[in-house]
Amino acid sequence: MSRRLGTAGRVAAAAALVTGVLAWAPGEALAAGTTATAACKIEVGSVTAARGHTDRVITAGSPATVQEKPSYPDIYPEGLPRMSSAITNGLVLPSPGRMYSGHVVIGSGLYSGYYIVKENGEIDPEQHHNFRVGGGWGDATFLESSYPNDTDPWALVNHYALRSNGTLTRYDSKGGFGWTNPQSAGGFGAVKTMALLSQTSTYDTFLATTRGGALYTIRLPLTSPMKPIVKKVRSSTWQGFEALVLTKCGAYGSLLLGIDKDTGAGYLYAVGHANGTSTVIQGLGKVPATFTDPVYFRHILEPGKEPLLFGE
Repeated sequence: MSRRLGTAGRVAAAAALVTGVLAWAPGEALAAGTTATAACKIEVGSVTAARGHTDRVITAGSPATVQEKPSYPDIYPEGLPRMSSAITNGLVLPSPGRMYSGHVVIGSGLYSGYYIVKENGEIDPEQHHNFRVGGGWGDATFLESSYPNDTDPWALVNHYALRSNGTLTRYDSKGGFGWTNPQSAGGFGAVKTMALLSQTSTYDTFLATTRGGALYTIRLPLTSPMKPIVKKVRSSTWQGFEALVLTKCGAYGSLLLGIDKDTGAGYLYAVGHANGTSTVIQGLGKVPATFTDPVYFRHILEPGKEPLLFGE
């Protein structure tokens, strides 16, 4: 047990939690039957074994529904990514098209990439690039970016990486130039995977599972030095998920997808505003889809248009 972190029904109708429908799911008890109201949605992407991108919109319901959106092949000719940040997308003006961009780790290299999909649904080969940011990422186990609610391209972006030795690092980036001012904290070697849970002007928070099955929140104040605040949410049953994808649902809650790659199953959860072991988590059931791709991430709108997370 590290000093910081050990080794992972019914949805409330009030906006303070989230809304949806329940069925059985591992890790949380099944609640009584309920009716979906103002169901929340999560847009989940993946990197396929063929190095392409997929896009699914999953809507909480009884049962949950899955909308398959267009997928795009051979996004990463440089190699198969081991992990990906959230992928942003937005319209390209004045010329028609939609740009997708984000970061991945391929082998030991960190890459920043983008591609533009034309009106005919095809990728513009002249507007598809992956730039190598740097090396030394062979021991990275997790990658994510926290974008501000600001359309200014020079607004501060926080990038996060977890290393196999348990070191969690935040980097600053403005205007897409460099990953600078690294702030690190150790003690997270037991973490299996994480998802961004909250974004504010003073802190970012992650929801993390451990190999032992526990579930924690990790609040990272935007100060120097970085001093994490860790709270246990659950003590067991969460070890089966290799990936977590999370989005805002309601004013204070979240919709969480846990992905078990071993079985190809995905399970939805309604997560109330995080408050340690008092956090309300309700199982929303198994998603009628298969999840066996190597890497999963969240599709989000471009900065300034994507609602900030506020799950803690």
